[in-house]
Amino acid sequence: EAAQLAQLQPFDLALAQAQLAAQLAPEDAAVWGLLGSLYLQVEELDAAINALNRAQQLEADNSAVLFALGTAHFRQGDYLKASDFIESGLALEPENPGALFDLGNTYFKLSQFDEAIAQYQKSIDLDPQFWPSINNIGLVQYEQGQTEAAIESWEASLEIAPMESEPQLAIAVARFAQGAEAEAIEIGVPALERDSRYADLEFLDENLWGATLLKDTQAFFNHPEVRAILVQL
Repeated sequence: EAAQLAQLQPFDLALAQAQLAAQLAPEDAAVWGLLGSLYLQVEELDAAINALNRAQQLEADNSAVLFALGTAHFRQGDYLKASDFIESGLALEPENPGALFDLGNTYFKLSQFDEAIAQYQKSIDLDPQFWPSINNIGLVQYEQGQTEAAIESWEASLEIAPMESEPQLAIAVARFAQGAEAEAIEIGVPALERDSRYADLEFLDENLWGATLLKDTQAFFNHPEVRAILVQL
């Protein structure tokens, strides 16, 4: 019943039902896994990890629980532990593009750039339409100083998902840094207007925009024409 409620609103009721179910069936791995995933949704990371650890103790070979533990530790900033859990999950379920993407993100955060790209590429090999991995290869390449390669990756992302603001803004920032201001503004402003979350440097940081790209983004945002748009968003 709690699992069904988790698909519906209100969320608080689903969480309360899952908490009760965990009390009534403390040896049920699925209940603890559900409870952990619900805590994860509301960023109660310690509670999520405790519940997911209990689920793993009861059912060690559940890849979904291992992936969720990886996500929770990633959000806490413990990237080594996150990579360990995701790799354990992939040992059970190796052909999971989303998990490979998440593993690539952990390596990116650990500044293991080549390994990050390798994991992203594995996810693309499994699902050529998985644009987030293509996009994030561009993020890595930009931090490596490979600007043109990064732009090519972001353009490839847009071919798959033409309405996504992230790769479009990234291209604009890269072009701006190269001195093509007019082109950058023409590309970047519509991306910001389409999704104003990308006007927030903190949001970009959460989406793994690296130090070099963030610095160049700040410069782009400081341009008078762009700044005039940002105050309206």
